[in-house]
Amino acid sequence: MDRETMKDSAPATLPAEEWRQARALYPLYANLAKEFVIDFPACSDLENGTEEQPSEKALEHAQQWLLDLDERIRVHQLRQFLQTTSLLSEQTLRDLLSHHLGKKHSGADRDKIDFLFVQYFAHCAPAGLQDENVDLACVAQVIEPALGKVDLKLPTSLEPVNQLLAEANAAKDLNRLLASHVLEKGRQLKESLGEDYFAPVAVVAFTRFGFLMRRIFFRLMYQDLHSIVEGLRELEKSGVSTLDCRRAQFSAEEPISRLRMICQSWKVLFHAEYSSGQPLRMLVDLRAVVDAALVRTAKTAPARPAEPRKQAAAAGVGAESQPSEFEVLPSQPDSGE
Repeated sequence: MDRETMKDSAPATLPAEEWRQARALYPLYANLAKEFVIDFPACSDLENGTEEQPSEKALEHAQQWLLDLDERIRVHQLRQFLQTTSLLSEQTLRDLLSHHLGKKHSGADRDKIDFLFVQYFAHCAPAGLQDENVDLACVAQVIEPALGKVDLKLPTSLEPVNQLLAEANAAKDLNRLLASHVLEKGRQLKESLGEDYFAPVAVVAFTRFGFLMRRIFFRLMYQDLHSIVEGLRELEKSGVSTLDCRRAQFSAEEPISRLRMICQSWKVLFHAEYSSGQPLRMLVDLRAVVDAALVRTAKTAPARPAEPRKQAAAAGVGAESQPSEFEVLPSQPDSGE
């Protein structure tokens, strides 16, 4: 089933609904353009529009305005904006999906639709949902209001999706996950499907893939951030004040105090942009720098008694009263917001 079949299976959108949708999306698009400094004129028909049925010309003008701005909005901008804006709601996501599914699609549109379905599922999924319960039936049920009912018989062309998830789950840290190139393989698979990507069962399969990959990335990123911060703390206690971080694209004498602040800012950055390649590489390289410094310090430092915190943890007493800088909860569901 191609995108036209998927589109045709949905109820026809009446002009009144199209106008409501355009008016609902206008503030979202206008704020996104403002945030990313996209120089784009306002739409007078939507600025001054009422809830009443507009003229055919006004509706066409409004729809064209949205389409023209779509061409200027990049996937990463849409992702970052929707995961940080207060304007997001289930209805807004459904309107965005309806708008994008009704278009003639380019590769960028496919990527936006892919992200929007993942975001819709993350927004609407039951609280406390565990990874092992995120199967095709669960995903199909949650996104049904935006996609419709789906025949969940998985064609052989989509079998690699489960293999990629298994590969990602096997990664013990972010470095090994990046080295596996799972995201790149997933993208290549989507591209290889062509129009079949828009088949409802494929949408469900890739929504599940994207949602679970997001959780895996967050879990491993927070583990690396936690490891870095704990390592920096140990280095400070050993008298180390700077590190040669040229490998991670910082200076040859980077103050540990600054690295701690960078880690705090990364926690916010990665929550909004988990697939951003360059910052992730820097994070992996920074962990390697810190780990290597810890090894060197351990070889040169005299033996010292275990710290009270470690003694208490070893005895199983009072460990919960010593909060870490980054709390890592592998089973905690990501809201995607």
